[in-house]
Amino acid sequence: MLAGWFMLKSFAERTKLKGTASTGSAPKTTGSAPKTTGSADKNTGSASKTTGRPCIRSAGTDAHRAVADAGVAVAVYLLAWAWLGTAALTDPALWCLALVAGAAVIVRAAGSVLRRNPRFSTPADRVTLGRAVVVACCAALTAGGLFAGAGVSGLVVPLGTAAFLLDAVDGRVARLTGWATAEGSRLDSDTDAALVLVLSCAAAGVFGPWPLGIGLMYYAFLAAAWFRPSLKRPLPSSTLRKLIGAIQPAALLTALLPGVPAGPGAVLLCLSLGLLVYSFGRDVVELERLRGAVPAVASPAAAAGSSEESAELRRLAGRGPGRTRG
Repeated sequence: MLAGWFMLKSFAERTKLKGTASTGSAPKTTGSAPKTTGSADKNTGSASKTTGRPCIRSAGTDAHRAVADAGVAVAVYLLAWAWLGTAALTDPALWCLALVAGAAVIVRAAGSVLRRNPRFSTPADRVTLGRAVVVACCAALTAGGLFAGAGVSGLVVPLGTAAFLLDAVDGRVARLTGWATAEGSRLDSDTDAALVLVLSCAAAGVFGPWPLGIGLMYYAFLAAAWFRPSLKRPLPSSTLRKLIGAIQPAALLTALLPGVPAGPGAVLLCLSLGLLVYSFGRDVVELERLRGAVPAVASPAAAAGSSEESAELRRLAGRGPGRTRG
């Protein structure tokens, strides 16, 4: 429900894009590229080919739209928490702490849009920002319950389920409107990771601290990439990686459902964590293999082939790991 404004604006933007398609103002992506790839049509020009970014007609207009979308997302979260927080928490100090926890999610999402160069926002980004608002409210409720020692709020599972289901919407909007970008893919991945971390914190309040490993795995990988540059290489799209990524929030939500016994819930989370460790380990091995398999370029023809292969990998995977994408 909180994402409704963004979805409505997305469909309006889609109508506007269709009306201007004949002028060639925005390239359409061809094929049904997965939302994790952020790929663009290879025939739309060198800028789109190297960055996965659609051609932007007016930088000033798109920049203003991006700022407005980011600002609306933050404002919607503040209004939503003013309502939810008042009903859930009576202690002002706890209310403020919970507010900060949710703000960390929505500010990161809004900042992802504002840091783009050139700055722009797409219909799919608005859906993802709306989903980030839901995740932020879920984070605030989780933090408030844990700080208060009251356990997991009864609204965490419904809100988490809504955010999980909306994950299928933004990718579809991106493909339908022809605005699938690498930047949007990273925003979606960050939002997915934030949801998993929030649900892991909620599960830690029930099962102990070990479920935090599920939510922290993605961030540990990003941190390791600072010290191991080979981990920053793009990875080809993988159905298995997407499936394992989708299992994580599904398993956490199932374990947090009221009435689910602690024993089966813990077993489910253990299996989920094991699959996640396997997925990350598999990708680390693959990235190290790619690093060690880079041959010395002996001729201009070989250099061109290496460049084309690298461009294709970027086209397939975008930049950075997209592990939590559904």
